[in-house]
Amino acid sequence: MRHAVSASLLAAVAACSPAIPDAAPAARTTSYAGVVDSVVPRDEALRRFPAGLAEPSGLDGAAATSRDALVRAFVQAVESGDSAGVRALVLTRAEFGWLYYPTTPQGLPPYELSPSLLWFLTDGATSQGVRRLFEERAGRPLGYRGYRCDPAPSREGANTVWGPCLVRRLQAAGDTVEERLFGLILERAGRFKFVSLANKH
Repeated sequence: MRHAVSASLLAAVAACSPAIPDAAPAARTTSYAGVVDSVVPRDEALRRFPAGLAEPSGLDGAAATSRDALVRAFVQAVESGDSAGVRALVLTRAEFGWLYYPTTPQGLPPYELSPSLLWFLTDGATSQGVRRLFEERAGRPLGYRGYRCDPAPSREGANTVWGPCLVRRLQAAGDTVEERLFGLILERAGRFKFVSLANKH
């Protein structure tokens, strides 16, 4: 399932970068909007990526105390047109580098994406997702009726990663639809944040 999720994330930013899983080795020397994924040992790449960023002890204060609370906060922020509030629910660069990347499969064989490249893809998917979401849905009721995630999460070190997830909402015509409005959800030490806001709707 996580391989499928990886493909979804990479496809979400296809408009701004080439497909990665089938060409990961070649991508190591390709420039992505100023990000050069050069061939360096993984340990060295891990050391360089968060340089200058304080190591977080856990997910910051914007993190929710439950998965349900995180999704509700997301819905409320979208309905109120609060893009800053939505972005606060997503992993920061420091959280990504220190807490998420070291155990994510995308940083391990067979993908072996560097932290800088994977962050570029993930953050790009969030930026694109927020833009699309707020152009189409912000500032009005979503008709939220609940959500569901794949029941089998991925265990990655101290992290539990949930997804893909679908939001169930009631349309004006009275029809209930399910849409992917955000990406994976990271659970760590009882706190929850979105890995990205990549969406498909």
